[in-house]
Amino acid sequence: MRKISGDIRNVKGTLDHFFNDCVGAGRAGELLRRTAVEQMEEVSRSCGFRYLRFHGLFSDDMGVYQKDDEGNPMYNWQYVDHVYDAILDSGMKPFVELSFTPHAMASGTQELFWWRANVTVPASMEDWYELVHRFTKHMTGRYGEAEVKTWRFEVWNEPNHPAFFSGDLADYLNMYDTAVRAVKDVCASYQVGGPATAGCAWIPELLEHCHEKGIPVDFVTTHTYGVRGDFDEDGKKLLYLLEDKNYIEKSVRQVKEQVKASAFPDLPVYFTEWSASYSSRDSVHDSYIEASYLLYHLKRVSGLADSMSYWTFTDVFEELGIGLEPFHGGFGLMNLQSYKKPAYHAYWMLNQLGDMEVENSDSDSFICKTGEDDIQVLWWDYELPKQDIHNAVYFKRDLVPESAKDVEILLEGLPRGRYQVSLYQTGYGIHDIYTEYLHSGILEPSRQEEEIFREKSQETPVSVVRKDVCGDGTLHMTFPMRRYDCCLLKIKRVGQL
Repeated sequence: MRKISGDIRNVKGTLDHFFNDCVGAGRAGELLRRTAVEQMEEVSRSCGFRYLRFHGLFSDDMGVYQKDDEGNPMYNWQYVDHVYDAILDSGMKPFVELSFTPHAMASGTQELFWWRANVTVPASMEDWYELVHRFTKHMTGRYGEAEVKTWRFEVWNEPNHPAFFSGDLADYLNMYDTAVRAVKDVCASYQVGGPATAGCAWIPELLEHCHEKGIPVDFVTTHTYGVRGDFDEDGKKLLYLLEDKNYIEKSVRQVKEQVKASAFPDLPVYFTEWSASYSSRDSVHDSYIEASYLLYHLKRVSGLADSMSYWTFTDVFEELGIGLEPFHGGFGLMNLQSYKKPAYHAYWMLNQLGDMEVENSDSDSFICKTGEDDIQVLWWDYELPKQDIHNAVYFKRDLVPESAKDVEILLEGLPRGRYQVSLYQTGYGIHDIYTEYLHSGILEPSRQEEEIFREKSQETPVSVVRKDVCGDGTLHMTFPMRRYDCCLLKIKRVGQL
């Protein structure tokens, strides 16, 4: 039997809430959609995300930059205002990704994705400066300098990847320098960073460049994913989860060590994208296995990363166009019909944890509290799946889990009283709307069927019991477990004995 025990009087320290610092969305234009905005409000409220990052702020569908018949630039921030108003109204703040190149400013025709992101170097650095500067100045005028000081400005997305940037490192550093100057010419206190790379690349290079040239850098950003295979723009590549169970932790640790060894050892490290897979057609994102995957890795990078931004909160996401089915392997915590996937429940559970973390020797659990009468225990079971085939087939199977060790919960130091103990769970067949959908055989649900699926995906307890804690202050409970189960106990004193 696996034992999770702790004395709630023995507080380890304040819980690091880095896990919900930020979350991703696809592109700016998708946040003009009602469903995306409603889901953004939901994940802000229920999962506690504080920043939102997305591509395509300057792409043509946002209408920010055009030229008239004489070649004079025209700027238009109306769609941007709608998007940023919605973010702030949801309770989140923008993690501003400065990308991509408006076609009227582009040096070439290289494009990416269904929505035609132009990924070429701007033809003129003066025009790039003016675009970023005017955008920053407009945001300051609309929302105020004090508000924008709390935002983060990130230069580009994955410039080391040839699919996302036509230039090389020198081109990126030139763009970075220009963007930093454009932002800080509005307010020197605004936060700007990069290099926003795929696979943790170019970090020493950027920091050395900034040190040698005296260019400001306020934070470091990069990306990591736990899958092997080629970049999957078309959703047709054969991808597998990495055989190294601790690859994510090693990636994060490497970046942290690179920053510590640089001339800027105290810079925050923000992973502005991470997930099990970098394909938006990978059913691992829908699977119940994703929930335990997330919890396993997030626990291990605590203290190494200041943010791990899950990519993304919604399946309103159109890099490959619109998904053809309710579950198509989209990145989202919620699908197009607003069903809450197991990954959503993992983040919801994390957000239920109190600010005080209790000492606990079990590496796959948290014991936390918000007060002596309000305690939370979160635990999970994760092992690498034994894949005999790539993700696109493996995670569309009916993956019935093996049994795992039962879990014994032993808490000491509780005040005498009567407690309500609520158990929340996600795992195979429990808050596992993807498996529910597969078993249903319903490919095109009616409106009524959609409502039933949505209701089944809600974060409701699987059991609620009363427990009496006597003078010894001990609460003891045992729970059966299966592989990949994730469980949260919410323990609250509700009366006297």
